[in-house]
Amino acid sequence: MAILDHHKKIETNATLLMVLSFLVVTVGGIVEIAPLFYLENTIEEVDGVRPYSPLELEGRNIYVREGCYVCHSQMIRPMRDEVERYGHYSLAAESMYDHPFQWGSKRTGPDLARVGGRYSDDWHVAHMEKPQDLVPESIMPGYPHLATTRIDDDQIEAVLVANRRVGVPYTDEMIAAAKADFRNQADPDSDFDALLERYPGAQVRNFDGNPELTELDALIAYLQMLGTLVDFSTFEPDASR
Repeated sequence: MAILDHHKKIETNATLLMVLSFLVVTVGGIVEIAPLFYLENTIEEVDGVRPYSPLELEGRNIYVREGCYVCHSQMIRPMRDEVERYGHYSLAAESMYDHPFQWGSKRTGPDLARVGGRYSDDWHVAHMEKPQDLVPESIMPGYPHLATTRIDDDQIEAVLVANRRVGVPYTDEMIAAAKADFRNQADPDSDFDALLERYPGAQVRNFDGNPELTELDALIAYLQMLGTLVDFSTFEPDASR
């Protein structure tokens, strides 16, 4: 009864309840936040994760510009239904070079964290032209202008520099070669060996089938690499964390 009496005093005294609630929240916050100051890195480094190639980065910028993140998330939660539908749950390291990240909080369309390699380039070309031709129930609008909008490399060096300033480890070599890498990734007849050394796993081909370099090339290059950098057949979580 004594305990109940004390509890009653707290419930009937608004000031006391507020003070004690504040103390509980403060202690809980300190317990969660304080350890972060003693960690060199809060994100587990994972083999395979690398910065975006110049063409992939441009594709990502187009993805953000067109508002794709409004309807598509890029975060598979560690729940059975999500893992069975989309694949391995998302790792923080997979978004470590995203500014801003594309996790999302709403799915009008499917999650795209593992969309890379799931569909052919031709499928993506047709899907961007008119989604309903492939998915009749889709409410996604078409983006036919991407296939006819040429892109150039005038600003790509500056884009890499801007990303380096917020922590993406682009080297001077990567920035100096940005224009060549930008063009070579969409040209299978180019000398792209150096590109693959700088960006392991980068896919090189004419993504949209158009002889000109278009925004659709960049967007498909970005989509086709999503979820492909980490080899989950060999991945083992860091048990020390």
